[in-house]
Amino acid sequence: MATFRKVINKNGTISWRVDYYDPQGRRFKKRFKKRADAEAYIAKVVTSIKEEKYEAIFEKKIETPITFNELADQYVETSRFQKSYASFKAQIIPVLRRAFGEKLLSKISYLDLEIFRNRRKGEISKRGTPRSAARVNRELAVLKHMLNKAVEWGMLEVSPFKRGKSLMFKENIDRLRFLTEEEIEPLLSACLPHLRPIVETALLTGMRAGELFSLKWDQIVNGMIYLKDTKSNKPRQIPLSERLEQVLKEVRRRHQLKSPYVFCNKVGKRFNDVRDSFKSACRKAGIFDFRFHDLRHTFASHLVMRGVGLRAVQELLGHCDLKLTMRYAHLAPGHLRDSVNALNDLGGRKQGEGKLLGFDRRIKS
Repeated sequence: MATFRKVINKNGTISWRVDYYDPQGRRFKKRFKKRADAEAYIAKVVTSIKEEKYEAIFEKKIETPITFNELADQYVETSRFQKSYASFKAQIIPVLRRAFGEKLLSKISYLDLEIFRNRRKGEISKRGTPRSAARVNRELAVLKHMLNKAVEWGMLEVSPFKRGKSLMFKENIDRLRFLTEEEIEPLLSACLPHLRPIVETALLTGMRAGELFSLKWDQIVNGMIYLKDTKSNKPRQIPLSERLEQVLKEVRRRHQLKSPYVFCNKVGKRFNDVRDSFKSACRKAGIFDFRFHDLRHTFASHLVMRGVGLRAVQELLGHCDLKLTMRYAHLAPGHLRDSVNALNDLGGRKQGEGKLLGFDRRIKS
């Protein structure tokens, strides 16, 4: 429970040390100059434990027995109107419920998190392929956010994620697959009628799949596509090329404005996914290891290879950080040579014909 004893300090002064444990077994020590103050504090400790009012004496509220499912209920209630909930959290939270369900938040350890991560990475996905590191990282990110919110909401004292190093897998962000000019026409020819304009628009704008499927006619004004609902939540504008104008005019003629959405089926319902038809078109065209998102890489890669500056490509893609766009830098024609040639006049010519900065420019065999 709680005890106190007299302590004689090195300088000869006397103090009174209170020694006690909280209901979770953690030890606390306090010193007082007067015995009366120590006795009064012990009485306060005893009363706090008896009445289960711990904040005043132990400074931290003792955790209540809240399960992960209860946290998940509260988390869904506060986040279900956010864009991120519909796009991926709604699919991830059920996975987390199955893993942690009725487990008390206070009992979830760092080891539990590591076991969850490794098990998910070792499982086969619904598509019959190994689960990617990126997918597991998204699940861990949602779990981490939920436990951080539990701390903010007073359901948990410390997130178990803080008890060890990062659990995130290293992702392969260097993958850069894009279509060559020889591959583009066979792919377009293999596309079904509803798919071809979607693929062409992706190739000519670099828009993400979600941006394409949610695109409405009123976003296309005066030769520009105006995007508001973007991944970075920052609006951006994409100019229409002559070829893209022809593609969109044909789409409009075919559907006769049956829907406010640009890409829709015969009854005017917008498309949400063309994954299967796109895979089929790739197979027919003999194109492998290529995803729909790689159309965006194709757009950026061919711009850079034609000499368009990285800043312009960054703006068209909507990248917040130029580092993301720099993955295309190696495709720029002569980009390294042009960079060093900018220093040709540095220091001017020194004495001696054919010498620059004191170095003989002749190549010696």
